[in-house]
Amino acid sequence: MASSTVTSSQPNRPARPNLAFRRVRGQRSPAEFAALVRRAAREIGERVSCDARYIGRVEAGEIRCPNYAYERVFLHMFPGRTLTDLGFASRSSVRGRGARMDEEAPLTDTTSPAHTTSGAHGVRETHGVYEPYETQDRQDPQDPQNPYDMHHDHEESDVLRRAFMTGGGATVAAASLAPLGLPHDALAAGRPSLRAGTREASALEEAVRRIRLLDDRHGADGLYRRAAAPLRTAYALLDAGATRQATADRLHLGAGELAISVGWLAHDSGRYDDARSHYAEALATARMTGDPALEAHAFCNTAFLARDSGRPREAVRAAQAAQRVARPLGSARLMSLLALREAGGWAGLADRTGCEQALVRAQALYGRGPCDADPEWMSFYGEAELEGLEAQCWSTLGDWQRAARHAGRAAHLQDPHFTRNIALYTAELADDLARGGRPDEAATAGMRVLDLLDEVQSSRIQTMLAGTARVLLPHRRASGVSTFLERHASLPRMA
Repeated sequence: MASSTVTSSQPNRPARPNLAFRRVRGQRSPAEFAALVRRAAREIGERVSCDARYIGRVEAGEIRCPNYAYERVFLHMFPGRTLTDLGFASRSSVRGRGARMDEEAPLTDTTSPAHTTSGAHGVRETHGVYEPYETQDRQDPQDPQNPYDMHHDHEESDVLRRAFMTGGGATVAAASLAPLGLPHDALAAGRPSLRAGTREASALEEAVRRIRLLDDRHGADGLYRRAAAPLRTAYALLDAGATRQATADRLHLGAGELAISVGWLAHDSGRYDDARSHYAEALATARMTGDPALEAHAFCNTAFLARDSGRPREAVRAAQAAQRVARPLGSARLMSLLALREAGGWAGLADRTGCEQALVRAQALYGRGPCDADPEWMSFYGEAELEGLEAQCWSTLGDWQRAARHAGRAAHLQDPHFTRNIALYTAELADDLARGGRPDEAATAGMRVLDLLDEVQSSRIQTMLAGTARVLLPHRRASGVSTFLERHASLPRMA
């Protein structure tokens, strides 16, 4: 993917807020202004993945000079103004001699796929149309030597590869991402333009599996910042190219699946804007490579996110789009999950009939059993998840008794390996019981969740527990409720 930023010749220079750009945004929110940027890009035939986070980075001064695609869009939006008028630094002052050489060269066709070139005087900006995946937390504040900072001149493909293979973690769980080793002789060769091969593709695939495993056990909050770093590096490896087309295909698929995995970590830890952008990146990758399985996965997660962030109609449409793409793949279990995603959207729209019809489809499809066409990422989807998602639908519709029944089944059926899901289903059960007028049973279930929070870090689960605690406040005298409320109140506050 093309870089959305340029590399400073003074990497330690503190960012200076871009007040001029903030003024041109006016009264619009960052998200509204980002939408205007995307529309202006379409008017001139450009494609930029601008979102509220990008606008925030510009205004914070993190992006001192935009790439060429954004430059054309901004100058189209504000005729007669220069980049300097918009608060940006001149390209030559940011890039140094390498940029001056680049600007003196004839412009190339910007509609072709992006690729990155490097030279002796720094990393030259790619004339591409796509922006790379950046996350909100680019560097862990406790790790000033973070190897994933992409804004240093020496960050070339061999260093990126090393960062991807050896990235450590801020928590015990995240540290388990580290042993993705690359042979020492490859690192010592000192060839910054070395293309990715099968070892890098295999390590990327292993990173996806490991992130999913760690999420199953520990939840998202302790993993998100560190898991995002391999994703940035994965796209840098794509820019560097691959030795063979088969390897390139594996890298694209791995990068797309990694984007979804990191998006889920953002989703589960309450960073909905980040998750939305990650899923959109995965969807773009799927469409560029013509991969219907990856596209269905991206739409599946997009539907789930839309439901959770209060956009139920979008959830229905995304789930239906996923079903259209997935139907030829031949996986009844995948179609069952996608029907559940649709049911969640109908529940959010208070359409009980639509929800029930989708639930019936989901159950019938699930009953067909597993098959070889089932995607690897669906390992979490068993009878417990089916029950848990149905519980969420009934809860949204306000049928607390039915919701509690399904949530209880989900917690009982869940494989002990999926610690996070056990905590999730039990938190759902506690909330349904509380809202259904059974405070003593709700407190008992809530205590079971609290017992699991030493292992599981999930903002979603903590938010559910907080809601349950509020519902139980008037019932302090019920058996076990005061004990639950006191223990819940002693939890560390979420950041």
